[in-house]
Amino acid sequence: MNRCFWVNEKEEVYVKYHDEEWGVPKYDDRELFELLVLESFQAGLSWITVLKKRPAFKKAFDNFDVNKVSQYDERKINELVNNHEIIRSKSKIKSAIENAKIFIEIQKEFGSFSKYIWGFTDNKIIKSDGKNIPVSTPLSDKISKDLKKRGMKYVGTVIIYSYLQAIGIADDHEIGCFKY
Repeated sequence: MNRCFWVNEKEEVYVKYHDEEWGVPKYDDRELFELLVLESFQAGLSWITVLKKRPAFKKAFDNFDVNKVSQYDERKINELVNNHEIIRSKSKIKSAIENAKIFIEIQKEFGSFSKYIWGFTDNKIIKSDGKNIPVSTPLSDKISKDLKKRGMKYVGTVIIYSYLQAIGIADDHEIGCFKY
């Protein structure tokens, strides 16, 4: 079975992510928050590193319950910084907590984070030509700028474009891939 070039087929977690999740539209706010957190932790690292640590992240971050994460205190931050099963960047941990608070504010403003994020494309999926896959676009620039204006961190345009791929707004499977 042919897959996108970036899939390391020796890594089962990568294959499963590509085949079952990447590019599949997601509308559930818990999933949207989870992927936003994971994408922000991926900054400067490889996605496979994050995928391998994903179960530990789910446990450490209370299954990505945005309300719980938004309430984390200094004790919880120290616990996370000392958790050898996750990426232990204090600045990324703190930003996940602050981003959770902003995520909740967006939910209040729009009714859900899903309505907010999908509103940028009028609920449409952007399908690439399967050949020229960008790392950022004017859409990711716009969303990144808006999230930063609201106070989110680790939401640069490249991270946001990767996020859009992860949540299925951007469908960038390559022409030779069975998912194209």
